[in-house]
Amino acid sequence: MARAVYDACAEGYVRFAGVEISAATEGPVDRSLLAAFVELMADAPAGRVADLGCGPGRVAAFLATHGFEVVGMDISAAMVEAARNAHPTIEFELGQLAVLPMADASLAGAVCWYSIIYTPPEHRDDVCRELSRVLAPGSYLLLAFQAGQGEGPYRADAHGTNLPLASYRHDPDVVIRTLSDTGLKVHTRALRQPQFTHESTPHAFIIARTEPRQS
Repeated sequence: MARAVYDACAEGYVRFAGVEISAATEGPVDRSLLAAFVELMADAPAGRVADLGCGPGRVAAFLATHGFEVVGMDISAAMVEAARNAHPTIEFELGQLAVLPMADASLAGAVCWYSIIYTPPEHRDDVCRELSRVLAPGSYLLLAFQAGQGEGPYRADAHGTNLPLASYRHDPDVVIRTLSDTGLKVHTRALRQPQFTHESTPHAFIIARTEPRQS
C-alpha cells in the first residue's frame, strides 16, 4: 500500500519534505548521524552507496555532495521520477527492500532513512538479510526508524490520498539482534525523543558494518 500512497502524494510530499536534507525536517542528532556515516565510510571499500527507500532523493543528494557514487531506490515510481527530476546527475531505480534489485556484495554502503517504517515485523528478517546480501565486506549501513513495539498509526487517509497506510515502530534491540544474525556488527546506536510537531514517538538510529575482508 505504501507504493500506491506515495505514487498518489509525491508532489505534496516533496512540498512538505523538500528534496534535500535540511534543519526543517532533520534535527541536529539526525544530521550528525548522517555526517558520522560519511566519515566512517572512509574505512569502507570503494564502490556505490545506496539510498534505499529514497523518496525524492534527499539522502542520495547528501551523499553525492560528499563525493560518493550514489544510487537511489524506491518502491514508488512517482517518487523515483521526482528524485530524477530534482537530482538529474544521480541514478535512481525502482525496487523494494525485501527484494533489492542489486547484486551480491555490490554496495560499499547503504542508508535506509525511515524506509523500514513500512516493513511489518514479520518481514524485518527478510529486509535485514537483503541488506546484508548486497553489502560488500567492510561496508557500512545506517538505519533510521521510529522506535516502538510494533504497529504504529494507521491512517485511513494517508497524506490526503484517501488511501489507507499503516506504519510500524521497531524495537531497536530487536533490530540489532536481527542485523547481528545476518552478519552485521553494530557500531553505533542512538535514540532521540520527538522533536518536530509531526513526531509522536522516539526515533532510533543504528550504524552497522559487515565484516571486513580478511587480508
